Amino acid sequence: MSFQVALSFEDGITRFVECNSDETVADASYRARINIPLDCRDGACGTCKSLCESGSFDGGDYIDEALTDDEAEQGYCLPCQMVPESDLVLQIPTTSAVAKTAAGSYVSTITEIVRHSDTTVGFTVSVENRTDLVFLPGQYVNILVPGTDSTRSYSFSTGPTAEDASFLVKITPGGLMSDYLSERAQVGDTLELTGPMGSFFLRTQQRPALLLAGGTGLAPLLSILEKMRADGSELPVHLIYGVSSDADLVELDTLHKYTELLPQFTFDYCVADQDSSAPNKGYVTGFIEPAHLDDGNVDVYLCGPPPMVEAVRQHFKDMSITPTNFYFEKFNTAATPAPAAATEPTEAERAAAVKAAAETGLPAVLASVATDDIGSYEIGEEHLPVAESDAQFDARMALELGAMELTIGRLTPAQLIEYRILAENSAASIERDRFTDAAAFTETNALFHDFLFRCTGNEILLQAYHRLEVTELMNRILRTADWVDEHVAEDHLHIVRAFAENDRTAARELIVAHSEHAKATMRCAIADNHLSIAQ
Repeated sequence: MSFQVALSFEDGITRFVECNSDETVADASYRARINIPLDCRDGACGTCKSLCESGSFDGGDYIDEALTDDEAEQGYCLPCQMVPESDLVLQIPTTSAVAKTAAGSYVSTITEIVRHSDTTVGFTVSVENRTDLVFLPGQYVNILVPGTDSTRSYSFSTGPTAEDASFLVKITPGGLMSDYLSERAQVGDTLELTGPMGSFFLRTQQRPALLLAGGTGLAPLLSILEKMRADGSELPVHLIYGVSSDADLVELDTLHKYTELLPQFTFDYCVADQDSSAPNKGYVTGFIEPAHLDDGNVDVYLCGPPPMVEAVRQHFKDMSITPTNFYFEKFNTAATPAPAAATEPTEAERAAAVKAAAETGLPAVLASVATDDIGSYEIGEEHLPVAESDAQFDARMALELGAMELTIGRLTPAQLIEYRILAENSAASIERDRFTDAAAFTETNALFHDFLFRCTGNEILLQAYHRLEVTELMNRILRTADWVDEHVAEDHLHIVRAFAENDRTAARELIVAHSEHAKATMRCAIADNHLSIAQ
């Protein structure tokens, strides 16, 4: 028997491997020529430590120094020891480039074009070697726009096991894909796909779910609903779908179909245009009811423009509810007519952005900030505060270990001096286990950790680090903190010394230990912050 294992890398690339029931995930990965982080292969070093987001497995044998009981309870695992007992989804703590792998490329043929309205087009493709295109419900592919050398990103609106793949596209004047679909696309045309990509996908269902869609952000949520149907889900699922005008409403028949196929599924839709004939007029946030959030015991999946994410986040704050998990995918919606160098958006582009973002049911003052290229995605997730904090520091540690491998023994004398000065500056704001200036430490600490990534010269790794929200998290929580783990200040200095001595083993151990000290500091700061709010 074999199982499918999804390896989700830090740069958004997902690769799938077939893992036999008698082999480890690491062995299956290397058999597929995917070099996930690995060192000892004996469960002793923790180098391959990853987070299992979905599925069950036998964790194998390992020592506490490699994986603690607390980490195991949180879902962390060692691919060099784990043997799957079901399909798995793993977060791998490195980029696909470091793992010497890449997204797959596929040739497809358009089999159907559905012009839902002047504002929305759907299309379906048959994919050569369809069995090789494995994706998680919610993920997307990059599609090469015919006649150009530019790609646009679109989420699957069909489930992972569908014979063909379908997509929904918002038609925006001047958009490359919009112009192609409106003016030239024909059944039989060839499209090149690259992917799958993205960490916005359905996790193992353990609680009710709330799905929020803005315009064509409905596409990945349709894929998620299809997966729920295939899995026979019996947990409550509610979807709220917002658009700007009646012409933007699509796939309502499909949503009604899922109310029959999924017994616990319900949905509402709303139109921002007050002259709409729809029963619900207004914004998505106006139709989120307390029952949909179950006092926070809910997983929220949202796909829409950036203003929609911020509006929903603020709505949760106003309701004093923090969902257990909040997964979101932001897509930007203003058109770029040609693949020219980036420039300030024109007034026409800004106007198009306002109109397009309004499909989420947002005031124009918020919608006006969505002015980037079509097909640009930003994916993120939020969890309960301590879980979010620990995950951020684990991710930073994993990336830092990769940065260490690229830089140790290669830093110039001048870079080592700068590294030491940054360490000393951060230590200057700490006295034993107390901050003397937490705000200053927050800033100097960020500079210290950023330094190593800048020295790698690896733009992909640097971007992966910058996509983490760890700096924002510290700015939000740590600036007013009092207690700090007493090892933090000396950690920085010891790490620099290990680099100066070209001691790879010591550097690795120090980076891992420092991550635990940083997590302890943040846990205390979060607890103090919540206490002060409660008082």
